[in-house]
Amino acid sequence: MTHPPPEKRIADARAAIARVESEIRRVYIGQPELIRGVLTGLLACGNLLVEGSPGLGKTLLVRLLARTLRLRFSRIQFTPDLMPADITGGPALLREASGEMAVRFRPGPVFAHVVLADEINRGTPRTQAALLEAMAERSVTIAGERHELEAPFFVIATQNPIEMEGTYPLPEAQLDRFLLKLLVPFPTEEVLRRIGLETTGPSAPDAGEVLTRSELLGLQELTTTLVVAPHVAEVAARLVWRTHPAHDSSPALIKKYVRYGASPRAMQALIRAARATALLAGRAHVAVEDLHLVARPVLRHRIFRGFEAELEGISSDVLVDAVLAQR
Repeated sequence: MTHPPPEKRIADARAAIARVESEIRRVYIGQPELIRGVLTGLLACGNLLVEGSPGLGKTLLVRLLARTLRLRFSRIQFTPDLMPADITGGPALLREASGEMAVRFRPGPVFAHVVLADEINRGTPRTQAALLEAMAERSVTIAGERHELEAPFFVIATQNPIEMEGTYPLPEAQLDRFLLKLLVPFPTEEVLRRIGLETTGPSAPDAGEVLTRSELLGLQELTTTLVVAPHVAEVAARLVWRTHPAHDSSPALIKKYVRYGASPRAMQALIRAARATALLAGRAHVAVEDLHLVARPVLRHRIFRGFEAELEGISSDVLVDAVLAQR
């Protein structure tokens, strides 16, 4: 049986993450749930899909995260003419120190710690697959040679839900590779007022460095050691099972509106995200409440709705809520 880590280590980890969150919030105005979701994915070593309209600060948030953690950051703007080699890199003719020319591998922007894949659904399926392969394998293979990606490797991909013309929606199997799907709501009137006053002056604030790369790796390792009791794992398995319309105990909404339920990878994602949520709360064990907190971002992109659901405006979140309400 796994023993919980010492209380002091948990308290120190919580304090460290709180410093990161505080430093980000000093610059980034509003969206507390989005910030907490990004930190959850970071601790759980999972990639994120963020959906929101343009101008809501998604790029700024990712830049601030990389800065506070002293990590290498790169941004890839997906367009229809982007090629896989534009992401991964490839052979290039370079001049050696001796003055001779030689073919060497030139790394692409995917060789960073924090990668922002902006408007990923504007890239072609072939280009999307190149990034998703790197996400899954944590490596890139070029001309038969394998190149490892340095840990931590964290991809945040964005989608614009408004402009869908000329886009290439991610296949269902590829969506499953994202640990969480986070939604960015439009800010409140008070937040808009603060944005207007605090970000348009002569000197805008910037975030400072809070943690080192090695300290972050230690936090990620600690997250994997948090205890998941058998009854908590049973609840997680039940949540995943009840997203399937063929299951006897599935809610009526699931049976009516869902084509396919979540995969076994959703079970892994629930446990990983719940562990990160428990650490953010300063606990060495996962509670059922942690599963409920992460159920929406874990399951909303893993429940595939039927035509009737889209016709009647039944969102994935409504279906996840029905699963959570089932006793």
